[in-house]
Amino acid sequence: MKLPRLSWRSGALVAVMAPLLALFVYVALRSGPLAPIAVTVTTVQSQTLTPALSGIGTVQARYTYRIGPTYAGRIREVNVHVGDAVSAGQLLGEVDPVDLDQRIGAQHAAIRSAQATLREAEARHAFAQTQASRYERLLAVHGTSEEHVAIKRQELAIASAELAATRENGSRLLAELNALHAQRDNLRLVAPVAGLVTARNADPGTTVVAGQAVVEVIDPASLWVDTRFDQISADGLAAGLPARIVLRSRQGRAEPGRVLRIEPQADVVTEETLAKIIFDSPLSPLPPVGELAEITVQLQPLPAAPTIPNAAIRTVEGNRGVWKLADGKLVFIPLVLGRADLDGHVQVKDGPSAGDQIVVYSEKALTTRSRIHVVESLRGVSP
Repeated sequence: MKLPRLSWRSGALVAVMAPLLALFVYVALRSGPLAPIAVTVTTVQSQTLTPALSGIGTVQARYTYRIGPTYAGRIREVNVHVGDAVSAGQLLGEVDPVDLDQRIGAQHAAIRSAQATLREAEARHAFAQTQASRYERLLAVHGTSEEHVAIKRQELAIASAELAATRENGSRLLAELNALHAQRDNLRLVAPVAGLVTARNADPGTTVVAGQAVVEVIDPASLWVDTRFDQISADGLAAGLPARIVLRSRQGRAEPGRVLRIEPQADVVTEETLAKIIFDSPLSPLPPVGELAEITVQLQPLPAAPTIPNAAIRTVEGNRGVWKLADGKLVFIPLVLGRADLDGHVQVKDGPSAGDQIVVYSEKALTTRSRIHVVESLRGVSP
């Protein structure tokens, strides 16, 4: 069969179109939808890791003193306001004693009368004792009769009983006076420690019941942060670990602290572990009670293990893993992850080994058939 001959014009057209077609195919494979996907890669390193645990808490006072009367009454005066610093033993306020002062005065008078009666009873007892002794001596020399001696013995016994009763009555009156003084002291609202007034719940003229708090005082040195940690990542949390406390009002400035204790009861609703974080040194000025704080606890260092950046972790068909480069091809490796630190490094319990190359960032989602192009960095992505 004889092939048709091309004219010179057709040959010229083919000569022009062939390079253009080759250029189009080249451009489509290099920069079009069929172009390789730019990726950044890293090598899995075996290294130690110092994990950290983050949580949110509120500033609370470890010791709060709610000061009020033990008897119902009307407030006569309150000498402090919220925010005032008080010293131990300072008078904060007082409840109107009504007739208590008069009752104390009457009790003092009763005690003075009892003391006079006691002196009289002691005198009668001494006289009866002297008479009884004298008649005992007279009886010994037959200077009196048995009947007179018996009468003097009876008078001594009566005087002794009267003296004992008078002494008991004096003790009772003194005890009642002490009780009235204690009751009077309980109407005086006194600061038990040096602290800061955080609440004033009643003003003069207000009637309060027994046990109702009129003033609340906290110990500034007892501030701590009531913190919540996710139970999933709370493994390794223990008392004594160092912590960083960032208060919302301190504009990101961290305060050093440590874990005081782990609460034995967790929150079953939110599935959180509760812990108390204390400050290493007192703060000045004091943060408001109830202020939010961000807590970072440094856990114990972990032994060396394969470690990857968490930016390399992908989810494919519901499985977490990384894309591994093996002989220039992509292989998806499922992961079993361990602990992580705040720098974005995660230890791997099961997955790639040390020395394997994995993809960190990619321009598009990857598949096992994706063509890739390794670059130093991607535009708009931090290394």
